[in-house]
Amino acid sequence: MSNALIYIVIAVAVVAMAGAIAYGTENQKNYVPEDAVLSQAAEQGLLPKTGALGADLNKEKWHEDPFGDLAQKVREQNGR
Repeated sequence: MSNALIYIVIAVAVVAMAGAIAYGTENQKNYVPEDAVLSQAAEQGLLPKTGALGADLNKEKWHEDPFGDLAQKVREQNGR
């Protein structure tokens, strides 16, 4: 009996979570203004799959490391 109750509680929780997600998704549609303009990323669409594990999500070039010179000094002091 207790196992059945546990399964029922889990099923009710899953249904409640699915309902909350569906409600939140539909509710967000009310907050998109009529004159909204798509961002550049939305206009470009999905990234093509280029790797074995999926799309390469981080295609931007890395910026300069602001602490790169400090890290180099610490490496030199430690003999690495």
